[in-house]
Amino acid sequence: MAQEMTSMALVSADSLDSYVQSVNSYPMLSAEQERELAERLHFEGDINAAKALVMSHLRFVVHIARGYSGYGLPMADLVQEGNVGLMKAVKRFNPEVGVRLVSFAVHWIKAEIHEYVLRNWRIVKVATTKAQRKLFFNLRKAKKRLGWFNNDEVNMVAEQLGVDASEVREMESRLAAQDAAFELQPEDDDRDGGYSAPVYYLEDKSSDLARSYEDNNWESYANNRLSSALSGLDERSQHIVRARWLDDEKMTLQELADYYNVSAERIRQLEKNAMKKLKDAVGDVA
Repeated sequence: MAQEMTSMALVSADSLDSYVQSVNSYPMLSAEQERELAERLHFEGDINAAKALVMSHLRFVVHIARGYSGYGLPMADLVQEGNVGLMKAVKRFNPEVGVRLVSFAVHWIKAEIHEYVLRNWRIVKVATTKAQRKLFFNLRKAKKRLGWFNNDEVNMVAEQLGVDASEVREMESRLAAQDAAFELQPEDDDRDGGYSAPVYYLEDKSSDLARSYEDNNWESYANNRLSSALSGLDERSQHIVRARWLDDEKMTLQELADYYNVSAERIRQLEKNAMKKLKDAVGDVA
């Protein structure tokens, strides 16, 4: 059902005006007509009933989408996302609840538009938690009404929205911030000016050749010391250390005990003594 409903509510940016005229010309449903269609969809899975419910409410989506025109995003995309929310609402609408579809669908329509705005308004997300999303949309409305924020206005908005004043100030700073390209310089700026793209001043630690050479040299030195210390052990101790710590297929104490025909405790003592000698030999490397 979702694919068929999606195909009938596509919005093109080139034909937005004609789309709006088209949806406004579609007749609205009476309460009785809406309930009959909703029952056919809910109980019988009637796709034609779903189509009629969606088409009769597309004008309502346009009305809601226009309320988000201040975000600088294409109106056609806002309407399209709202249509997705409407189709989700129609699919979940239960006519036995006793409310009109428009009252039920408004939540789904706004939810889809909100997600689209938050995904596309900035390259870096300005709101990720539920509280931040609520603050993001409500703060823009308050900001538009107040014009600017002083301390009293910040505290007033914080009290109205039920958040701390610090959260209002943080979201205000996010709203005022602009995206900056990582590599590109502004066309009217140059390298001698006050602004430089982040690529010019962020350190790339992975390309620190001196540090890389030092680390590799130190690792080689430590490995040489360990190899020299290991060669200073007797043959049996070397075998035990290699079998317990260095080989890909490591042996257990009991396996080594069976190999040398001694107890597992004896192998543990030999291993402990060997490791102490190795530590004494290479301990100053760290």
